[in-house]
Amino acid sequence: MQEQQAGDEAVKRGEGAPSPSLRVVDVMALTVGIVLGAGIFKAPSLVAAQSASGEAMLLTWLLGGVASLVGALCYAELASAWPHPGGDYHYLYRALGKGPAFLFAWARLTVIPTGSIALLAFVFGDYATQLFPLGPYSSPLYATALVVGLTAVNIAGLRQGTRTQNLLTALEVLGVGAVIIVGLLFTPALGPAEAAPAPAASSGTAWGLAMVFVLLTYGGWNEVAYLSSEVRGSRRTIAWSLLASIGLVTALYLLVNVAYLRGLGLAGMADSEAVAADLMQRAVGSGGALVLSVLIAISALTSANATVLTGARTHYAFGRDSVLFNGLGRWHAKANGPSRALLVQGAITLALVGLGTLTRQGFETMVEYTAPVFWLFFLLTGVSLMVLRVREPAAPRPFRVPLYPLTPLLFIGICAYVLYSSLAFTGLGALAGLAVLGTGGVLLAVETARTRRATTAASPKARSSPRLQRTKEAT
Repeated sequence: MQEQQAGDEAVKRGEGAPSPSLRVVDVMALTVGIVLGAGIFKAPSLVAAQSASGEAMLLTWLLGGVASLVGALCYAELASAWPHPGGDYHYLYRALGKGPAFLFAWARLTVIPTGSIALLAFVFGDYATQLFPLGPYSSPLYATALVVGLTAVNIAGLRQGTRTQNLLTALEVLGVGAVIIVGLLFTPALGPAEAAPAPAASSGTAWGLAMVFVLLTYGGWNEVAYLSSEVRGSRRTIAWSLLASIGLVTALYLLVNVAYLRGLGLAGMADSEAVAADLMQRAVGSGGALVLSVLIAISALTSANATVLTGARTHYAFGRDSVLFNGLGRWHAKANGPSRALLVQGAITLALVGLGTLTRQGFETMVEYTAPVFWLFFLLTGVSLMVLRVREPAAPRPFRVPLYPLTPLLFIGICAYVLYSSLAFTGLGALAGLAVLGTGGVLLAVETARTRRATTAASPKARSSPRLQRTKEAT
């Protein structure tokens, strides 16, 4: 197998290569930590405003979990059949060729995880500022400190990164559990006026917009694919870890929305600017707001750390195949991680933090910047599953998508809908993200030209190098 041989050669040169070192608990902590982010403290009020009743709102959150499970089933087959640090990049490369894979890797480097980390850094900064303000630029200063600190932790080593993640995820789950308990058991009963349903449109447009918010809140579970080559045990381990994580997150999301609904009512949720803070205020007074600020800061920190860890894996895999970006394809043996990729990712994220600081709308700008590009490649990964079923039918698949081809077709349809919505309901930030993706097309042309020249000038042995040739082996 070419990749295994390349990894062995890298180890001989002292560069190191990914190795199975993650336990199931590590994978679940990373997945839950990414998904169970700060969005659950903001999105429920937006969903409630688009819902005709409390039951309809809860059904929307349940359907969001089902949609995520559909996608997770598709990723479970891909990750178990082709464990690789590149995740989606590797699947796109095998199924659709170098062009789409290159553009995806460029998007990962400049838009998707880097934009997500910057977004989470601003959330952390906003809430940390409520606890300990640092002056007029307090939020950007906290955001910068988060990016630098988490990058340093993960450069120090995989063990440090996963231990940090396990602790943060445990605190995050306990915090969400506390909000659920407070909302269900300690919030005073609503009066008749408070319990009245909110006036809301019942049109398909309103429900569709609610689903956009829900699916954005569920987003991030696909990051586990970038750890598939580093998971201990059989190849089915990654699949079951992913599905169990989605199940846990869905249960928590439903329970916390039941708590919001019981404590505030649908109208109260829809009118709230900070639904979790209002719930805590009603239940335990002003001290609840302070507790919630700490909880949201921890949630943002948790998701950011997981995204830092997983995001750099794609850059490493990209560097292994690219002429222009080959410097990213180095694995630090002692730290057991892609140190160069982490550094570059951190630098680009800091630049995006600077952009958000200039616009003074850091969170909104980063949401618009990342969403369309993310859903475009999500859709193409679903297509890749179907292409690989045809192109590589004999490849071992420890986990197979049930109800094929209906399941991947449903996933592709969901992605297409949210892609359309992310373009229709966002502003200039989305255009900026697409413009950055477009510059990747120019770099792809340069990459193709350089690769062609290198291949023409190379010896027959060099032409067989996996760096210059599309990966064809079956793992």
